[in-house]
Amino acid sequence: MNADYHTHSTYSDGSFIWSMCRAAEEAGLDAVGIADHCNVSADDRQSNRKKAMGFNLDLTYERRREGIETVRENFDLRVFDAVEMDYEPDEEGAIREFLDAAGFDYAIGSVHVLDGVNVHVESYFARKPEAERRELVDRYFEKLVALAESELFEIAAHPDLVERNPAFRGLATDEHYHRAAEAFADSRTVPEVNAGRALSEYGELHPNGAFLDTLLEHGVGLTVGTDSHEPDAIAPRIERIEAELDERSVQPVDIVGP
Repeated sequence: MNADYHTHSTYSDGSFIWSMCRAAEEAGLDAVGIADHCNVSADDRQSNRKKAMGFNLDLTYERRREGIETVRENFDLRVFDAVEMDYEPDEEGAIREFLDAAGFDYAIGSVHVLDGVNVHVESYFARKPEAERRELVDRYFEKLVALAESELFEIAAHPDLVERNPAFRGLATDEHYHRAAEAFADSRTVPEVNAGRALSEYGELHPNGAFLDTLLEHGVGLTVGTDSHEPDAIAPRIERIEAELDERSVQPVDIVGP
């Protein structure tokens, strides 16, 4: 692999652009994407979360773009000006309008929220009965399919994100995987192999092995994102992804051409 399309900077919850680029260059990459979190939802809960987390790229992307231009002059590395957008099916109009106006090199779409709460919040979802948690996993994959069908994005981030939460882990089914794979097979949107928590407590890549096998069975191309927020994470996550792709003889898709 020669590109990491999914890293974060201080314009959301990551590290300095310069340090992320330096780490990508030292890891032997030819290209790195700075894809900070962004949310354009009018929902009060998401708006408050956005303010609390500082995910204000919709207001700061032009300033960040100037920083990326400056960094490009100092590295033998392609540095992409990208975005990771929160996706909700009923907000497609607002997302499309923002992406059209901003003109990023590419956009990553993410399903982060269920029942108005980030899917990572174990304490919230663990209290719910299993039947309700299964319904929420159904809803997660409905959103993932809608994301693919919208074709708003070049990349779909961590396509089985619910697996990171122990309250949801193991509740996804082959039916979920096949339905999502069919949607991606018909879409310009490419799911990523994401190492966001592969070297920590979760211990697996996204998508997990069963989902990855299903995507490949349907002929779906895959791209690569380490989802790194710190420079020291880039190299080991690249190594982990490369090992997985080599084992399966998979060549990742280049999202941005020469």
